[in-house]
Amino acid sequence: MSDFFKITDFLEPVQLSVISQDEPYHNGQIGNSIILYENEFPDITEADVVFVSCAEERGKGPGKKPAGQDLIRHEFYKLYNWHSTLTLADLGNVKTGASLADTYAALKAVVRDITAAGKTVVIIGGSHDLTLAQYYACSDNRKLIEAACIDARIDLDMNSMAKADHFLMEMLTGEPNFIRHYNHIGFQSYLVHPHMLETLDKLRFDCFRLGKVRENMEEMEPVLRQADLVTFDIAAVANAFIPGNSLPNGFTGDEACALMRYAGLSPTARSIGIYGYDAMKDPSDVTAKQISQMLWYFLEGRNRGSRGDQRQFHRDSPVGRDEVQRGQHLESFYIPRPCRPSDTQLHK
Repeated sequence: MSDFFKITDFLEPVQLSVISQDEPYHNGQIGNSIILYENEFPDITEADVVFVSCAEERGKGPGKKPAGQDLIRHEFYKLYNWHSTLTLADLGNVKTGASLADTYAALKAVVRDITAAGKTVVIIGGSHDLTLAQYYACSDNRKLIEAACIDARIDLDMNSMAKADHFLMEMLTGEPNFIRHYNHIGFQSYLVHPHMLETLDKLRFDCFRLGKVRENMEEMEPVLRQADLVTFDIAAVANAFIPGNSLPNGFTGDEACALMRYAGLSPTARSIGIYGYDAMKDPSDVTAKQISQMLWYFLEGRNRGSRGDQRQFHRDSPVGRDEVQRGQHLESFYIPRPCRPSDTQLHK
């Protein structure tokens, strides 16, 4: 516990009675077995996956109110845990700082210390720009990383005053830079200026259109399985499945779960963020339920990955082949071809 005690200054404990609404959890439910920071900081030495939330939303613009991530906990804790080999912990809420930069610094410190101990941290976030704290926690190690972002938009809009609309510029082009490769999954062409795609193409990063991804979801498995950092903006999911999202098109609920499962399969992913939840736009808690199930499928992937299960790809798969040296083993992957700016095929 002493190794993590210094991050308690940045954390607010969970209130289980509020989350459970004073209802006991049954044997087998996540809420019955997860290690909680409630009355005192717990011993998380044996934890494999650690959850934290951060309600910071000022990156969307002035006047934004904190979202209620405890509604997601309420739904998540009720789910049944099929992954008994994984030990889960929830360290509560990262405190909102006096400024946006203060919140970044607090979240960065929490993520850095948890991942430094060899654990995977899952962030249930407010605005998508909190990804910067994820990235800077990784960059403190001064090692090159692979990042994957699932979002309907590409947040490179320097004409916007909102940090959430252009944080990728700082992450991808700031110096010193530790992004070895970046994959953007699920962008919708009519929401993205062509110059943004050209910018990413010049940097030799890869972008995958929503329509192309949905044609064969399994092609995203090797993309996500090589990621060290994964960030998911729930705006990538269609309004029919995320009522708070104003976009009519996007991934379905089960496709979002599949992407999170693929992220869980990554042996190197130590930092996962799901962003964009707004309780005010979720009166029936459908979005909270959707996110809780996405978290469950991430654990499903991590459980299989920890057992060493590896997907077998067919040699006739219509995607490129790549080989990656990992330790003493040479693993073969089939890598899907990304969309380039010159691609004339029409996909959402």
